[in-house]
Amino acid sequence: MNRIVAHFQDGRVMKGFTTDFLPAKSQFHMTLEEQGGATKPVEVHLPELKALFFVKSFAGDPEHQRSNEPGQGGAGRRLRVVFKDGEVMVGTTQGYDRSRPGFFVIPVDTGNNERCFVVAAATQEVTFI
Repeated sequence: MNRIVAHFQDGRVMKGFTTDFLPAKSQFHMTLEEQGGATKPVEVHLPELKALFFVKSFAGDPEHQRSNEPGQGGAGRRLRVVFKDGEVMVGTTQGYDRSRPGFFVIPVDTGNNERCFVVAAATQEVTFI
């Protein structure tokens, strides 16, 4: 079971768990954190998302200062993603392809994030650095 935080293009954020997310599928199911698995999972449609963050905990670290400065980073090519809403993420990827619906990024600022699936349609610009 993956602990995720879904950021939608309309600004909504949902926290929960998934067992059926696949980058090639247009939807997946999510059991919301506040429901504790007591109710039926909700269906999430990939085209509505901005990004899907795979996280260590839902609480995160409120004292963490976010950074896009080069750090350890993961394996792969370093890139800079500018989302349509102006947010910028820097990280590494092993699978960016413009023709695919999205791609995984390991952010340089890992903090609470283990990895992130970026929805290509939610990006304004993707450049290798």
